[in-house]
Amino acid sequence: MPAKKKNAQSRSKLFVLDTNVLMHDPSCLFRFDEHDVFLPMITLEELDGHKKGMTEVARNARQASRFLDELVSHADGAMADGISLKAASHKAASGRLVLQTRALHGELPDGLPVGKADNQILGIVMALQADQPERQVILVSKDINMRIKAAALGLAAEDYFNDKVLEDTDLLYTGTREIDQAFWEKNGKNLKAWQEAGKSHYRMSGNGCAGLLLNEILWQDSEPPFAARVIAREGKTVTLETLADYSHSKHTVWGITARNREQNFALNLLMNPDIDFVTLLGQAGTGKTLLTLAAGLALTLEEKRYSEIIMTRVTVPVGEDIGFLPGSEEEKMAPWMGALEDNLDVLNKSDDDGGDWGRAATRDLIRSRIKVKSLNFMRGRTFLNKFLIIDEAQNLTPKQMKTLITRAGPGTKVVCLGNIAQIDTPYLTEGSSGLTYVVDRMKNWAHAGHVTLQRGERSRLADFAAEVL
Repeated sequence: MPAKKKNAQSRSKLFVLDTNVLMHDPSCLFRFDEHDVFLPMITLEELDGHKKGMTEVARNARQASRFLDELVSHADGAMADGISLKAASHKAASGRLVLQTRALHGELPDGLPVGKADNQILGIVMALQADQPERQVILVSKDINMRIKAAALGLAAEDYFNDKVLEDTDLLYTGTREIDQAFWEKNGKNLKAWQEAGKSHYRMSGNGCAGLLLNEILWQDSEPPFAARVIAREGKTVTLETLADYSHSKHTVWGITARNREQNFALNLLMNPDIDFVTLLGQAGTGKTLLTLAAGLALTLEEKRYSEIIMTRVTVPVGEDIGFLPGSEEEKMAPWMGALEDNLDVLNKSDDDGGDWGRAATRDLIRSRIKVKSLNFMRGRTFLNKFLIIDEAQNLTPKQMKTLITRAGPGTKVVCLGNIAQIDTPYLTEGSSGLTYVVDRMKNWAHAGHVTLQRGERSRLADFAAEVL
């Protein structure tokens, strides 16, 4: 081997991919920059075994196989030297794809059965490291136990990080920012204030305004309390618009008032016709579903802005699956929609004037305007003038989230609700969840808003349990 090629190889790393990485992100082959990617034959066997079916995993397995087929069919030269990834990745990756072409065996401890696929891959990593001591060989796997076994054997192993939006979810955009008197002193030298459509507007400029995002909500714990939304930004100049006070009984939304600061911010975004996309994060009991349904009912039945409410969620069970369910799409989704029924009970109680007959009539009217849909039948649909609620959105992958949000037609509002601390989908983490993805990507769009709800309002028991358990 020429010295120049050898030096280049010793600088670049060799990443050995586990099957679950390909099934999680088929485009992972093009995500390793100048480094080489090695695919063991057992990985291709496992990929073949997962390609049947209509699940997201099966679709990803088929897409990964298509990528590999395209690479192999356009390969120049011997397969053992590796296939260049430069053309297929549009120069995003300059490394090579190396497919296993000969038997590789590493000396594994006696306690590890050789027949298991994971252990075969570990043996291959060990053999590659022995063959290429001048080069770093790293196993990439989404399987935590696989990485632990690799570390125990003295092998380098990493999680697949390219799907992560953020390394630390504490850095995730909250949608709100507290300001103090110093903020006004620094940025309020050329302050302009005026009244428009019953709301106060402020235009200011300064270094403190440069980092503000559109639809970010600024608040000050003063007397009276101050809260305003950034409605325009140009360089270091921003325009703020004060919020409506939904904590006052005069501004109830379908009989519901905001119980804390963040709930008031959320209702302002939900009731604003100019904001097409809203994300609400928060732990259990913060009022995400209740506030969204109240706003949806008010906008659909009172203001007639939307024709109906569509609610969907990912059907990932917390415990064991209860098997196949009989009935129509709505009847099959009914067990997953307990949260909808619970919140409708609360919203219906606010209508005490009509008595039992009035409440029953209201319930029937509400149910006729709320449709429960399954995620499985969303492809190809277009929703016109609908209020679309995506519940438990933390269990969606970024790709699934894109599929859902792009269903929105003219006049449709999409609201995503979730708690990234309660992810039930395998291989999804707080950093790679579709909910984290959309919060981060949509945070400076003029027609999108986000609020992280902080305080639980369910009951003192639920709040205490969430804190200490």
